[in-house]
Amino acid sequence: MRVLPLFLSSLAFAGNALAQPVFKADFEGSSSWNILSGCQLQHELARSGQQALFCSRGPASLVTPALVTEPGMLEFWVKPENAYTSYRINILSSASLKADAPWQQIGLIEMSASSADYLAHRISIDDPGRKFIRLDIESSNGGIALDDVSIERIGLDVALQKNEQRIVSGILDRLKQNKNPELQAEQFRSLGQNYAAQLETQRQYLEYANAIYASITLVLASSERNKMSNPMAYASFRSIISDTKRVSSPLQQARLTSMVKPFGDLATATLNVVSGGTYSAFAEPFKSFLAATFDKSNYENADLNRKDRKFAEQNGLRIYENAERFLTELERELQQVNALDNELGNMQKLVESYRRDLDKQLRSYIQHAGLARTQENFGRVMSKEESIRASISSEIAANIGNHAQQLHDREQNTELVQYLLKTSEQLESVQEYKERFNQVTAAALTFYDRFERSIAPEQNPFSDSADKTAWENHAKKARAYIKESKEAFSKAYL
Repeated sequence: MRVLPLFLSSLAFAGNALAQPVFKADFEGSSSWNILSGCQLQHELARSGQQALFCSRGPASLVTPALVTEPGMLEFWVKPENAYTSYRINILSSASLKADAPWQQIGLIEMSASSADYLAHRISIDDPGRKFIRLDIESSNGGIALDDVSIERIGLDVALQKNEQRIVSGILDRLKQNKNPELQAEQFRSLGQNYAAQLETQRQYLEYANAIYASITLVLASSERNKMSNPMAYASFRSIISDTKRVSSPLQQARLTSMVKPFGDLATATLNVVSGGTYSAFAEPFKSFLAATFDKSNYENADLNRKDRKFAEQNGLRIYENAERFLTELERELQQVNALDNELGNMQKLVESYRRDLDKQLRSYIQHAGLARTQENFGRVMSKEESIRASISSEIAANIGNHAQQLHDREQNTELVQYLLKTSEQLESVQEYKERFNQVTAAALTFYDRFERSIAPEQNPFSDSADKTAWENHAKKARAYIKESKEAFSKAYL
């Protein structure tokens, strides 16, 4: 799966530096958490390093040992004990660990039983203060392992959004008091400026989503990883085909060529993308074909020379057994590849839904600022030219501030309150799309993790030395591609 060029080609616009974590726990040495109940360190379940934190079935709880300064994005990995384990993780924050201190819910993850692999989770805490973070865990049908927990500092765009919420609240408070019109005028201008700033945030998310979607589409169309499950890539299979053709009639040879055609062309060494359906339709009929070809009644009555007839008699059973062994090993590989392809397909649907909804939201956001929902205005927002984007951003900032000021000056307080609440609604909707983008990036991180694990040397399914070498040669290329692609993805989107 040649992922690297696909992602890199679409990342030219994205130069975000990786955020520095303000809290990190990989559970090496000390756990970096105060474990309140239900969890302990274990060596066998680590995603990276030597240890992970295992929380037994039922309730468990842990809290950061100190206040976390300006917590932004929380990222962590969870591994269910088995494919039947479901879990629920409640994320809370508080300014104090006193017994009577209030805890505020800032996120909730609920996962039904599906897989025993590690899954990435990303939640926006986005608090400009200093808070303790607590995880309350509830699992059933098994426990869960946690590893590689990190919290990044709150981003500038999020701090702006928090500022907008304070501005709206301040304006509404002053409307009640009917005081300080000069300060209100300044806040109307600030509201417009910050509203326009969130326009850029949405534009970036939409560009990121478009780039990820394009990359996924290309990956689905041409998969280097998929070729590792193609039987024609391996010497055992090519040898079986050659030996079978040696003792086959012209009609049988034509039938054999037709059977293997979906996998590619032996003559040109061209490999096709293989699906589980292609393999299922091939495996059992192929074994039946081999058994019939090497049956004594077939080769004795066939127009074969003495040497080939003797070859069939002496080697038929061995060739059939080799084919059965090889196809069993290949099926394990194909199951891994099909699981990855299915995961990519699900990611494609997730990203497409996100793009469609954010596109609609962005047009509504523009319309609320007094501009028509035309393709021209949408194109100005999405323009590659910074000057064009700056122009429409200035218009939107002015429209929001001026309209609020006009309603205020005409003493249309009811309409002003409604307008401010609608403006606040639009601003809050940006947070929803940030959370949904977290789901997209978490799905991508999980896919990368599973992909890497599927091409680890210990996953080599073959017993024949030539087949093992062929698999490993493919895997080395795939490891290099996925490593660079993952790094590019993290730098651009996280």
